[in-house]
Amino acid sequence: MKGVIVLDIQKDTLPEISAKSETYDWIQCFVTALVCSILIFLFIGRIIRVDGISMNPTLFNNEEVVISNLFYEPEYGDIVVITKASFSDEPIVKRVIATQGQTVDINFDTGQVWVDGVLLNEHYIAEPTHRFYDVQFPQTVPEGCIFVMGDNRNKSTDSRASEIGMVDKRCIMGRVYFVILPFSRIGKV
Repeated sequence: MKGVIVLDIQKDTLPEISAKSETYDWIQCFVTALVCSILIFLFIGRIIRVDGISMNPTLFNNEEVVISNLFYEPEYGDIVVITKASFSDEPIVKRVIATQGQTVDINFDTGQVWVDGVLLNEHYIAEPTHRFYDVQFPQTVPEGCIFVMGDNRNKSTDSRASEIGMVDKRCIMGRVYFVILPFSRIGKV
Protein backbone atom coordinates (compact mmCIF):
# COMPACT_ATOMS: atom_id res chain seq x y z
CA MET A 1 0.00 0.00 0.00
CA LYS A 2 1.52 3.23 -1.09
CA GLY A 3 1.04 6.41 0.95
CA VAL A 4 -0.48 4.73 3.98
CA ILE A 5 1.47 4.53 7.19
CA VAL A 6 0.42 1.90 9.61
CA LEU A 7 1.46 2.36 13.21
CA ASP A 8 1.76 -0.69 15.33
CA ILE A 9 1.45 0.59 18.87
CA GLN A 10 2.25 -1.91 21.49
CA LYS A 11 0.45 -1.71 24.79
CA ASP A 12 3.71 -1.48 26.65
CA THR A 13 4.81 1.67 24.75
CA LEU A 14 1.85 3.84 25.92
CA PRO A 15 2.56 5.94 29.01
CA GLU A 16 0.67 4.73 32.01
CA ILE A 17 -1.37 7.23 33.95
CA SER A 18 -1.14 6.37 37.57
CA ALA A 19 -4.05 6.69 39.96
CA LYS A 20 -1.93 9.11 41.97
CA SER A 21 -1.43 11.38 38.94
CA GLU A 22 -5.13 11.28 38.05
CA THR A 23 -6.09 12.17 41.65
CA TYR A 24 -3.63 15.05 41.59
CA ASP A 25 -5.20 16.36 38.35
CA TRP A 26 -8.69 16.26 39.90
CA ILE A 27 -7.53 18.05 43.04
CA GLN A 28 -5.79 20.69 40.94
CA CYS A 29 -8.98 21.30 38.89
CA PHE A 30 -11.11 21.51 42.05
CA VAL A 31 -8.77 23.97 43.79
CA THR A 32 -8.56 26.14 40.65
CA ALA A 33 -12.37 26.23 40.35
CA LEU A 34 -12.71 27.05 44.06
CA VAL A 35 -10.19 29.91 43.89
CA CYS A 36 -11.86 31.33 40.76
CA SER A 37 -15.29 31.17 42.43
CA ILE A 38 -14.01 32.94 45.54
CA LEU A 39 -12.38 35.67 43.46
CA ILE A 40 -15.56 36.17 41.41
CA PHE A 41 -17.74 36.45 44.53
CA LEU A 42 -15.29 38.75 46.32
CA PHE A 43 -14.49 41.14 43.50
CA ILE A 44 -17.01 40.87 40.68
CA GLY A 45 -20.45 39.87 41.90
CA ARG A 46 -22.62 37.68 44.02
CA ILE A 47 -26.23 36.58 44.33
CA ILE A 48 -28.43 37.85 47.17
CA ARG A 49 -32.02 36.98 48.07
CA VAL A 50 -34.38 39.90 48.77
CA ASP A 51 -35.97 39.50 52.20
CA GLY A 52 -39.18 41.41 52.86
CA ILE A 53 -41.47 43.89 51.14
CA SER A 54 -39.62 47.16 51.78
CA MET A 55 -38.54 47.48 48.12
CA ASN A 56 -41.94 46.78 46.52
CA PRO A 57 -42.86 47.52 43.72
CA THR A 58 -39.27 47.46 42.38
CA LEU A 59 -38.10 44.24 44.05
CA PHE A 60 -40.20 41.58 45.76
CA ASN A 61 -39.71 39.17 48.65
CA ASN A 62 -37.57 36.11 47.78
CA GLU A 63 -36.35 37.46 44.45
CA GLU A 64 -32.70 36.73 43.77
CA VAL A 65 -30.53 39.56 42.49
CA VAL A 66 -26.97 39.93 41.22
CA ILE A 67 -24.90 42.57 42.99
CA SER A 68 -21.41 43.93 42.43
CA ASN A 69 -19.17 46.41 44.20
CA LEU A 70 -16.39 46.41 41.61
CA PHE A 71 -15.37 50.06 41.02
CA TYR A 72 -18.63 51.18 42.65
CA GLU A 73 -19.36 54.63 44.04
CA PRO A 74 -22.97 55.12 45.27
CA GLU A 75 -25.23 57.60 43.48
CA TYR A 76 -28.80 58.75 43.91
CA GLY A 77 -31.26 56.14 42.70
CA ASP A 78 -28.96 53.13 42.98
CA ILE A 79 -30.40 50.09 44.71
CA VAL A 80 -27.82 48.73 47.13
CA VAL A 81 -27.43 45.78 49.46
CA ILE A 82 -26.04 46.76 52.84
CA THR A 83 -25.05 45.03 56.04
CA LYS A 84 -26.09 46.73 59.22
CA ALA A 85 -25.37 44.36 62.11
CA SER A 86 -27.04 46.68 64.62
CA PHE A 87 -30.30 46.23 62.70
CA SER A 88 -30.21 42.78 61.08
CA ASP A 89 -27.94 39.78 60.69
CA GLU A 90 -29.12 39.51 57.08
CA PRO A 91 -28.23 41.95 54.29
CA ILE A 92 -30.91 44.55 53.54
CA VAL A 93 -31.83 46.12 50.20
CA LYS A 94 -32.55 49.86 49.91
CA ARG A 95 -32.37 52.76 47.44
CA VAL A 96 -29.74 55.50 47.75
CA ILE A 97 -31.49 58.84 48.27
CA ALA A 98 -28.50 61.04 49.16
CA THR A 99 -24.73 60.82 49.45
CA GLN A 100 -22.15 62.57 51.61
CA GLY A 101 -22.62 66.31 52.03
CA GLN A 102 -26.19 66.34 50.73
CA THR A 103 -29.10 67.49 52.89
CA VAL A 104 -32.29 65.42 53.05
CA ASP A 105 -35.62 66.88 54.13
CA ILE A 106 -38.92 65.02 54.31
CA ASN A 107 -42.38 66.57 54.55
CA PHE A 108 -44.40 63.78 56.16
CA ASP A 109 -47.69 65.68 55.60
CA THR A 110 -47.28 65.71 51.81
CA GLY A 111 -45.01 62.67 51.54
CA GLN A 112 -42.39 64.63 49.61
CA VAL A 113 -38.64 64.08 49.84
CA TRP A 114 -36.20 66.90 49.12
CA VAL A 115 -32.43 66.66 48.58
CA ASP A 116 -30.44 69.90 48.65
CA GLY A 117 -33.69 71.84 48.21
CA VAL A 118 -34.75 69.90 45.11
CA LEU A 119 -37.97 67.85 45.19
CA LEU A 120 -37.28 64.25 44.13
CA ASN A 121 -39.35 62.80 41.30
CA GLU A 122 -39.89 59.36 42.79
CA HIS A 123 -41.75 57.39 40.13
CA TYR A 124 -40.47 54.13 41.67
CA ILE A 125 -42.18 54.32 45.09
CA ALA A 126 -45.26 52.35 46.16
CA GLU A 127 -46.75 55.42 47.90
CA PRO A 128 -45.53 58.73 49.38
CA THR A 129 -43.77 58.63 52.72
CA HIS A 130 -46.14 59.42 55.57
CA ARG A 131 -44.63 57.16 58.21
CA PHE A 132 -42.69 59.19 60.75
CA TYR A 133 -39.63 57.81 62.54
CA ASP A 134 -37.42 59.08 65.36
CA VAL A 135 -34.92 60.95 63.15
CA GLN A 136 -35.57 64.70 62.83
CA PHE A 137 -35.28 66.44 59.46
CA PRO A 138 -33.51 68.07 57.69
CA GLN A 139 -30.43 65.81 57.95
CA THR A 140 -27.05 66.31 56.27
CA VAL A 141 -25.33 63.10 55.22
CA PRO A 142 -21.89 62.82 56.87
CA GLU A 143 -18.70 62.14 54.93
CA GLY A 144 -18.34 58.50 53.90
CA CYS A 145 -22.06 57.76 54.38
CA ILE A 146 -25.28 57.44 52.38
CA PHE A 147 -28.96 57.99 53.20
CA VAL A 148 -31.18 55.10 52.06
CA MET A 149 -34.93 54.43 51.87
CA GLY A 150 -37.08 51.53 50.75
CA ASP A 151 -39.41 52.02 47.78
CA ASN A 152 -42.33 50.77 49.87
CA ARG A 153 -41.94 53.85 52.05
CA ASN A 154 -44.54 53.13 54.72
CA LYS A 155 -43.39 49.52 55.17
CA SER A 156 -39.64 50.15 55.26
CA THR A 157 -37.22 50.67 58.11
CA ASP A 158 -34.40 52.74 56.65
CA SER A 159 -32.31 55.88 57.24
CA ARG A 160 -35.39 57.65 58.64
CA ALA A 161 -35.02 55.44 61.73
CA SER A 162 -32.08 55.70 64.13
CA GLU A 163 -31.68 51.90 64.14
CA ILE A 164 -30.45 52.19 60.53
CA GLY A 165 -29.60 55.89 60.27
CA MET A 166 -26.87 57.05 57.95
CA VAL A 167 -25.13 54.05 56.38
CA ASP A 168 -21.35 53.93 56.22
CA LYS A 169 -20.26 53.25 52.62
CA ARG A 170 -18.09 50.40 53.93
CA CYS A 171 -21.35 48.58 54.80
CA ILE A 172 -22.36 48.46 51.12
CA MET A 173 -22.03 44.91 49.79
CA GLY A 174 -22.81 46.08 46.27
CA ARG A 175 -25.20 47.65 43.82
CA VAL A 176 -28.10 45.58 42.48
CA TYR A 177 -27.80 45.09 38.72
CA PHE A 178 -30.11 42.21 37.73
CA VAL A 179 -33.00 40.12 38.96
CA ILE A 180 -32.29 36.47 38.11
CA LEU A 181 -35.11 34.67 39.95
CA PRO A 182 -37.97 34.14 39.45
CA PHE A 183 -37.51 33.60 35.73
CA SER A 184 -40.63 35.66 34.99
CA ARG A 185 -38.84 38.75 36.39
CA ILE A 186 -35.36 38.26 34.90
CA GLY A 187 -33.91 41.57 33.82
CA LYS A 188 -31.93 44.68 34.62
CA VAL A 189 -32.96 46.70 37.65
